[in-house]
Amino acid sequence: MGLFGDMFGGGGGSKELSPQEAFTGILLAAAAADGHISDEEATGLWTAIERMKLFSNYTPDKFKRMIDTLLKILKKGGPDLLVEKCAPVLPEELKVTAFVNACDIVLADGVVEPEEKEMIEKLQNRLEVPGDDAMEIVKVMVLKNRG
Repeated sequence: MGLFGDMFGGGGGSKELSPQEAFTGILLAAAAADGHISDEEATGLWTAIERMKLFSNYTPDKFKRMIDTLLKILKKGGPDLLVEKCAPVLPEELKVTAFVNACDIVLADGVVEPEEKEMIEKLQNRLEVPGDDAMEIVKVMVLKNRG
């Protein structure tokens, strides 16, 4: 990073994300994969987060700060950068859970754009979800979101 990047915050923030931020970031990247976040996708993201023990100590203010942090990354580099920053931080035991929820969010609006398909494949690879497991998860999420 050059002198001006360091002085004016161009370094992208070297602070490592928390497990909560990493989980939410994966879901946010899935929701934003096609360039916009539908109401159904936003609702799915919120529903997934609010029922998890991982977020039980999150106040509305803490949640807002977390979303602001993630949106800055998303705006700077898009969904791919968000996945690249979040996937390595996500605890092993939450990788499949994040993948399941990401699939649910992508399928929530009933339309799967090519960019969303690509994102699901990227997430499968980055989160190291075995191919057979990923196929079963997608099948179940399609059934869940049908109609």
